[in-house]
This record gives sequence, structure tokens and C-alpha cells, in this order.
Amino acid sequence: MPEENAELAELIRKIALINAVKHEGKAQPAPVIGKLLAEKPELKPKVKEIASLVSKIVREINSFSLTEQKRIVEEKWPETLVKEKVEEVRRLPPLPNVEKYARVVTRFSPNPDCVLHLGSARAIVLCYEYAHMYHGKFILRFEDTDPKLKRPVLEFYNRIREDLAWLGCKPDEEYIQSDRTPIYYEYAEKLLKNGKAYVCTCPPERFREKISAKKPCECRSLPPEEQLERWKRMLEGQYKEGEAVVRIKTDLNHPNPAVRDWPALRIIDAEKHPHPRVGSKYNVWPLYNFACGLDDHLMGVTHIIRGKEHYTNMVRQKYMYEYLGWQYPEAIHYGRLKIVGASLSKSKIVQGIREGIYKDWDDPRLATFAALRRRGITPEAIRKLIIDV
Repeated sequence: MPEENAELAELIRKIALINAVKHEGKAQPAPVIGKLLAEKPELKPKVKEIASLVSKIVREINSFSLTEQKRIVEEKWPETLVKEKVEEVRRLPPLPNVEKYARVVTRFSPNPDCVLHLGSARAIVLCYEYAHMYHGKFILRFEDTDPKLKRPVLEFYNRIREDLAWLGCKPDEEYIQSDRTPIYYEYAEKLLKNGKAYVCTCPPERFREKISAKKPCECRSLPPEEQLERWKRMLEGQYKEGEAVVRIKTDLNHPNPAVRDWPALRIIDAEKHPHPRVGSKYNVWPLYNFACGLDDHLMGVTHIIRGKEHYTNMVRQKYMYEYLGWQYPEAIHYGRLKIVGASLSKSKIVQGIREGIYKDWDDPRLATFAALRRRGITPEAIRKLIIDV
């Protein structure tokens, strides 16, 4: 056993030294662990135990000067330096706090109301590559809980699957939110029962006036028993669309009005707007922050990688996580990818198809994955672009 530990420590030292040389003398524990598990996958069950040893060795290596680090590597493993010089491949920076989790889990969560385009590439590639880098799990989750304004279309579920396969980012698991509605109901009821949410029947204008003035509406202080009764009436269809909404209680003094008592579930007329997958089965549907926030925890997502426009959503969701006693995942927010000469607006793409401006989803003037395929752009080129940006 001591001999095995010595061999393991030496391997970690080698990986840490090479990592330090690549990063101006400062090794990072996360990529060292990732490289170690790549070489010794049998160590995965012991990753938490190994993390402390890695941290200790990394601290030791980082105490050396870069000159000393290079000298050791050149003396012991000169072939690694040659390989690095030949490849010169751009690497992704390490994810934060990887050592806190037994397994890295990422997700890509499109709304199947259109085909995928280049604007989705960053989320897909980064989520897939990081899951692959840490030998974790990459989830595809269809967020299809708005049968009215962002109505999902059946053909796009498969088109999205095909696009991911073409891009070389095959998911390890797949979920469809419209199949999970009873789960969202369960947690809505729990939050209502615990006084952390309420059913608001105020007209939208009056609620906006109250919330802008940082004052509670009349519905907020009603007891849980009354809230649950209102919730029951929502489910039974006794309220019409727009007459009741479940809200999560937050800080009414929060500087951002959009955070104050955000909406979690609303009524959508099931007869006028049947869901393409489940029909008129449900008349109460969760909004993005509620369904997404719950699913990220329930699916074990450890790292959320998404655009900066979602930062406020993180702030909203953290209230719900606190109420449920959950820890919020690591959140990494990036800027939008701008493409000159091609629209990345799904609504404009769909409108253009309907009006005959574009012949099909693979029209070369579009930046959809189908169009990129037709133009001969390879998935490898797209993945390299995202990693290099």
C-alpha cells in the first residue's frame, strides 16, 4: 500500500509540474485531477480522498520557481515538453470548485421551438467538453413548458438531437420537461405550504404598482391554508388564464424589481393552446425559473454554463434554493457570440421560413447548424472556434 501511494503521489507530482509549466508556474488542482482520472479511471470512486493529496502536492509545486519546475520536467519527462510544443492546442480553463463534487454534471437546455443555430454552439460545446474533460455527465433537457408564447414543435425535438449528434456532442441523458409537470406541482405545493410562495390573483397592473413601490400585494400575507386552496382552484380550472399566478417570495427591497416576488407557475388555456406532446392534460405550467431551477438540482447539475443574460435568473432561483435547503450549482456566465451577416434570432428565422424568405432550415443565408452543414463547415471547426474564443 505505501508503494502504491508513493506511485500515485509521483504521478500527481508529474501532472502538477507539467500543468504548472504550461500555466506560468501555477498549477491548478482541478485540471490535475481531470488528467489523473483520465490516466487512472479506476480512481474515480476515491476522487474526494485524492483531492486533498492533489491540493497538497499542487501547493508544493507552486512554491517552486518556474525555472525550477521546467528543470525538473526537462530532467524527468522531457518528452512531454516536446509534445506540448508540437501540439500547441488551446485548452479550456478549469471549472471552479470541481473538487466539491463527486462528478461534474452539465446540461444544455433548449426550447424545441426552432432548430439550433450557431448562437447555441457555445453552450453546447462548453457543456459537453467540460463534462468530457472531467469524465462527467452531459444532459440534454428540453424546456418545453410554454405551449402558448414559445410553443414547442414536435419536429424540432428530433432536429435538435440530430444537430447535437452532428456536432459530436451526444448527451449522456435526456429529459423533457413537459413529462415532469407533476414534479413541479409537488414542489409548488411544498413552497406554498411552507409560506415561501403564494397564489397571486391581483391584476397585473396593480401588482406592478405594488412591486415597484416595494410593497406586498394583498395576496402575499394570506395563510398557507388559503394559498393551498387557491392552488387547488388553479389546478381544477376555476381560475381563467391570467387570473392567478404562483409567485416565489423574495426581498421586496431588492434593487432589481425583476427579482421581487417572481412568477413561478401560471395558467394557460389548455383548449386554446394544447401542448404538442401532452395535449390538454395540464392547464398550469411552470415558468422558466421555476422548472429550470428545480431540474438543475434534481438532475444533479454541478456547473451551469450559460449567457450573461441569465445572471438575474440565478439571483431569482437562489431564493428558491434557500427555501428548499439546497446548494446552488456553480454558475459560469459568458457573453453572447455575435455573427455578422446572419440572424441568430429564432423568431426571425421562423418568420423568414413562414414568409418564404428562406427556402428551408438549411438555407445558406442562415446560421443554423443545418445551413452550416450544407455549406461544408465541419463540426470540428465549430468546436475549435468555441474553445479558442
